[in-house]
Amino acid sequence: MLQNLHVKNLALIDEAEVEFGEGLNVLSGETGAGKSIIIGSMNLALGNKVPKEMLRENDDTAFVELVFSVDSPQTISQLRELDVEVEDGTVILSRKISAGRAIAKVNGEAVSTARMKEVASLLIDIHGQHEHQSLLNKRKHLDFVDRYAKNELSDKKEKLADLYAKFKKLNEEYINSNLDVQERNRELSLLQYEVKEIEDANPVIGEDEELETSFRRISNGKKILESFTTAMGYTSSDMDGASDLIGRAVRELSLVTRYDENAAEFEERLSEIENLLSDFNHELGSYISGLSFDDETFYQIQCRLDLINHLKSKYGDTMEAILAAKEKKQERLDILLHYEDYTKKLKQELNIVEMELSDLCGEVSEIRQKASKQLTEDIITSLKELNFLDVTFDIDFKRMENYSSGGYDDVEFLISTNPGEPLKPLDKIASGGEMSRLLLALKAVFIRLSNTDLLILDEIDTGVSGKVALKVGEKIKKISSYMQVIVISHLAPVAAWALNQYLIYKEDDDTSTHTNVKLLNYEERIEQLAIISNTSTDENALKAAKELLDSCQG
Repeated sequence: MLQNLHVKNLALIDEAEVEFGEGLNVLSGETGAGKSIIIGSMNLALGNKVPKEMLRENDDTAFVELVFSVDSPQTISQLRELDVEVEDGTVILSRKISAGRAIAKVNGEAVSTARMKEVASLLIDIHGQHEHQSLLNKRKHLDFVDRYAKNELSDKKEKLADLYAKFKKLNEEYINSNLDVQERNRELSLLQYEVKEIEDANPVIGEDEELETSFRRISNGKKILESFTTAMGYTSSDMDGASDLIGRAVRELSLVTRYDENAAEFEERLSEIENLLSDFNHELGSYISGLSFDDETFYQIQCRLDLINHLKSKYGDTMEAILAAKEKKQERLDILLHYEDYTKKLKQELNIVEMELSDLCGEVSEIRQKASKQLTEDIITSLKELNFLDVTFDIDFKRMENYSSGGYDDVEFLISTNPGEPLKPLDKIASGGEMSRLLLALKAVFIRLSNTDLLILDEIDTGVSGKVALKVGEKIKKISSYMQVIVISHLAPVAAWALNQYLIYKEDDDTSTHTNVKLLNYEERIEQLAIISNTSTDENALKAAKELLDSCQG
């Protein structure tokens, strides 16, 4: 559950901190008071994009922090798979926004936005108003069915995706294999030329690097010889060479060894240097005498490099790539040389895979249709609890012409909200209020299947009023009996069901306007419910608000 929300320097909020409780928490307040800022700040902490309108124009750093308590072993295990350790049952998500940059952290460690979203998905389910539109999207309906049947479907859907990928690859290969005789002969001729070109060149891995080294050495041969010869002149035993000078120094020290015992030690060390330098000069002289920079060798190396670079320009920028290209072309060449056998075998393999795919799609469809019957009953039950007294709901299955990675099912939700009316797609009959209740009904069904401990509902009661609003509040209260729920609501019949009710309000001073959040006590709740219901706090309004609150809390 979410224990604490801390917001600083975001939109109209200077700094606010909210301690949430278990069960149902409702945030209410006048339109424009800043309810959307609270949900927006939560979305920021969960890794969503930062809207420009929520950031201040000055240089203040915005900060949002969410503190969760986690005790579910399954959730803790899933968090560990994301390298998140739950210490003392706590997970802290934070986001710091400054100068166009956003830094996300989990338990104090910086993470990517993608990782933040992964972690957040295990802790919280936010329902925003945009989900009304997603429910109208027919393509989303299959996802609902699959979520409901995920225990039976998960392994088969994974196998289905792999099998479809294999079928798609074979099908594309078969389509591309249909070449006429002229095309085939033209490709065959080109492949034979290219394979022979590489075979004749006989490239060897590592050969290009050795040749380039030799090329650089020979092309700079004159400079190399001059440098080695000069170096030998400096270190040789010729007059004033290093060996000659060190030899003189050794002889000078030998003259005084009988007078100073330290002289013998210096003489010995300098003699070692003289010997090393003599060996160096001998080896260097041998190396210089063996240097060869003849034009014929240079020409052969240059021609070989030109050939290799030509192959690289056509078949790949490394020797490995050239050899891999040859293997691939040889495979294609073998296919074209035995074209009839290849297409016959390919067609047989494609038919076998398609039969397997069709059978597996049928198994998946059967599981879906069986699950959809129970899902339909659960949704109808949930809808009736939301005052859809004469509702009819069904999940329509059709078979698509082609296969997909999800099978061949084309699924659509159909509904009739009035007696005698035929079933129709959701976007043909559902009003805004009905869509809100339908989405809440689905949430109530699917939330039990998720592992999250927190559900946030933003304006789920849009378009409802009166007894229907009371039913909506009662349904949300029922959901909160097995998980924490935070609701943004402008309806008293919804807010009255809350264990904790918070008022979001504005305060003005001489220079600016600020949004604040306050946890209401019993008397303050009555007053706020009266204002929400009647925009009044007269005696009758307060009495009605008290009766509403007591009936919902009783």
